[in-house]
Amino acid sequence: MAEATGPLTHARVWAIAWPIVLSNATVPILGAVDTGVVGQLGEAAPIGAVGLGAIILTSLYWIFGFLRMGTAGLAAQALGAEDRGEVAALLTRVLITGLVGGLAVIVLQGPLFRGAFALSPASEEVEGLARDYMAIRVWSAPALISIYGITGWLIAQERTRAVLVLQVAMNGVNIALDLLFVLGFGWGVEGVAVATFLAEWSGLALGLWFCRDAFGIPAWRDWPRVFDRERLVNMARVNSDILIRSVLLQAIFVSFLFWGSDFGDVTLAANQVLLQFLNITAFALDGFAFAAEALVGRAMGARNRVALRRAAGLTSLWGLGAGVLLAATFWLAGSVLIDLMATAPEVREAGRTYLGWMIAAPLVGAAAWMLDGIFIGATRTADMRNMMVVSAAVYLVSVVPLMAAFGNHGLWIGLLISFAARGLTLGLRYPALEAAADRPDPGAVSLAP
Repeated sequence: MAEATGPLTHARVWAIAWPIVLSNATVPILGAVDTGVVGQLGEAAPIGAVGLGAIILTSLYWIFGFLRMGTAGLAAQALGAEDRGEVAALLTRVLITGLVGGLAVIVLQGPLFRGAFALSPASEEVEGLARDYMAIRVWSAPALISIYGITGWLIAQERTRAVLVLQVAMNGVNIALDLLFVLGFGWGVEGVAVATFLAEWSGLALGLWFCRDAFGIPAWRDWPRVFDRERLVNMARVNSDILIRSVLLQAIFVSFLFWGSDFGDVTLAANQVLLQFLNITAFALDGFAFAAEALVGRAMGARNRVALRRAAGLTSLWGLGAGVLLAATFWLAGSVLIDLMATAPEVREAGRTYLGWMIAAPLVGAAAWMLDGIFIGATRTADMRNMMVVSAAVYLVSVVPLMAAFGNHGLWIGLLISFAARGLTLGLRYPALEAAADRPDPGAVSLAP
């Protein structure tokens, strides 16, 4: 298992972060190509079907996003403890989890899809095409969910260039097959689904190749160790805490969209445009948060409080710097970006009205993003869960009266308050995290052999 070592420097943080930033930047390209390819069919229904089907499947797979975060923290701590056998055994656990989770989605696809269409009704033609699309793509669920875990495992070893290659290769295969199957063979919506199915299984094969060194360590198939009860319980605890935290975070954004619709179509459209600024912020800050996961996790595994503090400080400094740069960019070029994403004059005007909140968002939210990475690396996931509960409650209590007083401005203020609450509450728990590096701590997962 190739892994980075050496002093904690700015160069090391940047080396981990930049491939993640580039990897994130490739994600919207695939969606644009999918839409563009089916758009060549000359009908509206295929475009809507691919979009709807992709959103439903992405939402289902998102449930398993905990596997990436939990794996990154656990693997980084095992590396810090110099327990290479545990790193290999953890990969096996992750792959088994991905396989079981994917098979569960396949088996339950009937009720899951019916429930999704009940929540997101569409025309009979669009729904029929979307079902055809999803019926094919769902068979790659084990591959995609396993890739979540492989990604976290690679990030823990600071092998983010491999993550970038994996993402680019998978998207590249998908795009090439899109063009072949849809424009070349005329397979329509089914062609897009088959392209994605093959790309995701190809991505799993490439990911396993990147992990090949682990399979040279006997512990990867040391079944008593792989299925060790204590380690399985620890893994389940970490992942369930992250899942609860993520569900609450998603609930905040869903409620934001629902409440935004009460202010009219123009305001709703402007909010959707401005949320793309948040996506850009996430793409940038994720790189430094992932660096925190890897470096803090190693320091925690080694029980090195000095290294932990330096890892948290260096990565947070870069995260804050990125937040300042993004805020300045939105301030200087926000109006131009709005005009690129919307053509309706009234939507552009509304977007400019609320742009100030997006200028503030990277500054207010930087602490929350970076502390998430720090706490994931330290596997202090109970703190993440509990502070998310507090932050969601603060959001709910504040946003309702703020909307009543200030309308859509109040809705944006409430969202930023939730960011600030996450940063503040996790910040208050940071001293306990740092102290845990000096001793075994019941709030962190033990990785002792």
